[in-house]
Amino acid sequence: MTGESQFYCFREGVLAEVTEPDNCENKLAAADSWLIEEGKVRALDRHLERFRKAISGVSPEHLPFLDTFYGLVIETLPRHGRWFPRIEFHADEDSKHHLHLRLRVAPDQLDSVKLWTLDEVDPRVSPTIKGPDLSLGQQLRRRANLHGADEAVLLGPTGIVLEGALSSLVWWRDGVLCAPPESVPWLPSVTRELVFEIARQSGFSTREELVTVDRMNQLEIWTLSSLHGIRLVTDWDALPNGPGPGEHVEAFNRRLRMLSSALPEQLGKD
Repeated sequence: MTGESQFYCFREGVLAEVTEPDNCENKLAAADSWLIEEGKVRALDRHLERFRKAISGVSPEHLPFLDTFYGLVIETLPRHGRWFPRIEFHADEDSKHHLHLRLRVAPDQLDSVKLWTLDEVDPRVSPTIKGPDLSLGQQLRRRANLHGADEAVLLGPTGIVLEGALSSLVWWRDGVLCAPPESVPWLPSVTRELVFEIARQSGFSTREELVTVDRMNQLEIWTLSSLHGIRLVTDWDALPNGPGPGEHVEAFNRRLRMLSSALPEQLGKD
């Protein structure tokens, strides 16, 4: 493969490369992505299952094609280099082809992050499904960049902390790993699941809690994503005394990296 991005379309049981893809961000009804480093990936089965659940909600008639699509995707994924592929379902009524693979070279690893609080209530339309709001999330992150930050934090109508524009938020309070409860509108996060499992296996307590930003002062705070794993929050515009130091982040990132395994040669085979 050459270049930094390739685009494939699933057509009649074949994954065919498209040399001049349209800009389809506004057609994304579902998507999922994961990091590949030298042929190793973390929790690929969970990403595929999350995409399957999304498809079951937006277009269940395409579920019978997913296993074939997944098999072709796995065969196509590169085994060398650092990549961030994305599988996509396009809600395009004028096309018979809805399933796609976008191969992208992954950006450099970032281990820390600065946060900016979005100055309006969460504007997403489908916050619990990855895909429809990806373009909006990228726009919100660019707004954060204009304020000298890396990520935008989304709040609910009452000021409750939800998550980042393109990442999950977790924090440590009195030695307990905390996150927003599933009752708030946030995207189910594969990395959050893994991090909470690591915490419990390591003997730490975990808790879900509804919090406003004023209760986050001087806590150890992380953003989570499949691309960067765990990133320590080093600055947040809404915290007068800033976030706390990263007492747990190195150990958890080390454990998270240990969960990566070689890409299977075929679907369902290790």
